[in-house]
Amino acid sequence: MQPSISARELLTTTRAVRKRLDLTRPVEREVIEECIAIAQQAPTSANTENQHFVVVTDPIKKNALAELFRRGWQTYVNLPRPASNKSEDSRRDATQSRVGSSAEYLRDHLQEVPVHVIPCIASRTEGMPTVMQSEVWSSIAPAVWSFMLAAHSFGLGTSWTILHLFYEKEAASILNIPYKEVMQAALIPVGYTKGIHFKSVPREPVSKVVHWNSW
Repeated sequence: MQPSISARELLTTTRAVRKRLDLTRPVEREVIEECIAIAQQAPTSANTENQHFVVVTDPIKKNALAELFRRGWQTYVNLPRPASNKSEDSRRDATQSRVGSSAEYLRDHLQEVPVHVIPCIASRTEGMPTVMQSEVWSSIAPAVWSFMLAAHSFGLGTSWTILHLFYEKEAASILNIPYKEVMQAALIPVGYTKGIHFKSVPREPVSKVVHWNSW
């Protein structure tokens, strides 16, 4: 780990990394497994035995997942959306443009990323009431975030991607995941980063997002 990084710095500089992933440098198995061991310590509402992580390094399987991701991208961009006015905040527009460009880069290069990590939970949420869906997600989402924080501390970049889930059943078939019993939560591309320094980014003022006692 990077010995000088504080908890606050780790929490405020763990970014969604796409263009700055080193596509040529292998990631050691023991580093991935250490990050997963750290992730297992995340708070959970259920037994951690429900958590699973499918680690994909096989080029053929990565290619197949990347193709599902690209199909999911096309499905996503073709979804109907309500019309929206162009933002008057030029800085926010510039940020969204950069994010879009970064996402497109990952779309085109996902198969080259050294490791794909598929976090899974041994439950499915279809048809569940919101309270039960929340319980399921609270058993895997904190672990995934802890994995991403741990990866950053090792000099690795990650991002939470979901578009392959439009074709989750096909992904399950590629990876021999028992689809009826196990739900995939995301696809986390993992690679060493080009450079190790990341900054916090502008966000909405706390006063605009915090609601005390009522909305």
